[in-house]
Amino acid sequence: MPISNRPRYAGSTITSPGNERIRFVRSLFRTSTRRKEGVFLVEGVRLVEDALKSGAAPTLVLVCLEQLERTPRGAELLTLLSPFPCWPVTEAVAKVLSDTETPQGVFAVFPIPKPTARPIAGPVVLILDRVRDPGNAGTLLRSADASGVVRTVAFVDSVDAYSPKVVRAAMGAHFRLDVLEDAHWSELLPALADRPRWLAAAHGGTPYDRVDWARDCAVIVGGEAEGAGPEATTAASETVTIPMTGPAESLNAAMAGTILLFDAARVRRNRSGSEK
Repeated sequence: MPISNRPRYAGSTITSPGNERIRFVRSLFRTSTRRKEGVFLVEGVRLVEDALKSGAAPTLVLVCLEQLERTPRGAELLTLLSPFPCWPVTEAVAKVLSDTETPQGVFAVFPIPKPTARPIAGPVVLILDRVRDPGNAGTLLRSADASGVVRTVAFVDSVDAYSPKVVRAAMGAHFRLDVLEDAHWSELLPALADRPRWLAAAHGGTPYDRVDWARDCAVIVGGEAEGAGPEATTAASETVTIPMTGPAESLNAAMAGTILLFDAARVRRNRSGSEK
């Protein structure tokens, strides 16, 4: 992008990692700061694009012009960001900010979305119980979003829903789903009302292809290392299993949850088609 055509920026190029805005953005890698400030960090061209498309408005954006202007997509993103408070940074500062090995040159701070007034929505509610791996948690959010049957995802005794690694793995799902942080079973159970609550189990449950997914329900996925907690086990009304004929003992949490959500989507899609 020619210099004369560049959008105006809120200030001059930031060259020092000690700059107050750089320190603030780096502090958002800490859960305590994110929750205190009510904001989280989104890094990368596609993720920031998705956030803007959802209607979210960043409160602070840092851009590395040298990196973004190398591609037409990056240059277009600079134009999309022009209405918002943006500060250019050097490539060296971008490397300090990045949580990845190959920074893409854009870091945007967004308010943590507020859940809708209705605490539970959608045909299937996904509940993560003791899911501590950020990659699994983010992938489950992405799968929930892609399935089309989930509107609400609750995190119970799990990884921070807005940690950078979860956000990156979720690929924009945070802006399209209601994410309930630090949820508790004492609050979830009344909201779930009479929905069946299916707890994913490695063995002994109802095979997933025999579940009546046409009925609104909740799917509970536990962490790989510990499994779901005792409260989740008590709260579950049923267990569901993915039968495996191969030698593997189990699937990882993200894969298991994805299979269950997409089978629910398949059943509901087929039912919808048969009613036409």
